[in-house]
Amino acid sequence: MAISKTRNLLVDVARQLFARNGVDDTTMNDIALASKKGRRTLYTYFKSKEDIYWAVIESELDRLSQEMKKVAVKDISPDEKILELIYARLNIVKEVVYRNGTLRASFFRDIWTVEACRKNFDKHMIQLYRDVLNEGNEKGVFHIENVDLVADILHYSIKGIETPYIRGLIGTGIPEDESRRCVMKLVFGALGKTCQ
Repeated sequence: MAISKTRNLLVDVARQLFARNGVDDTTMNDIALASKKGRRTLYTYFKSKEDIYWAVIESELDRLSQEMKKVAVKDISPDEKILELIYARLNIVKEVVYRNGTLRASFFRDIWTVEACRKNFDKHMIQLYRDVLNEGNEKGVFHIENVDLVADILHYSIKGIETPYIRGLIGTGIPEDESRRCVMKLVFGALGKTCQ
């Protein structure tokens, strides 16, 4: 218990320093001093700054996964749930990126590192979509012939608009209810459901 508590503290301190100063301008010594744990303790858990950077990214992605699970277990209809998953994902990703200040520049600049860390998150997200789509098929809400393919397409479509959404390039100036109607038509059309 103390091991994971110490590790989690080191990761959170590193995240805060990376967010404030940037990854390049934060040293292992800075992290050790700010955590009040010392260099020996830091190096017990992490071999390098790159290791702790990966741990920070994984920690943030784990946080995203936990938030998405909360949406997935809600007792709402599958059509409402799929829309809520989409909006929650975009808003949570945006919040995480903005919460991390200077670190976000590293996220966008070092996209291959982030992508490598995202593999498990992506698998988890696809499974959440798959579960909701199967539930919708079983309840007659959706009419999807290949749930696995649609879950993949849905995931990668949403992933593709994360960056433009974060940067405010999607739906600027459009009232929320109008935006939601457009999203419903697009998503429900693909899922074989008509919008009311």
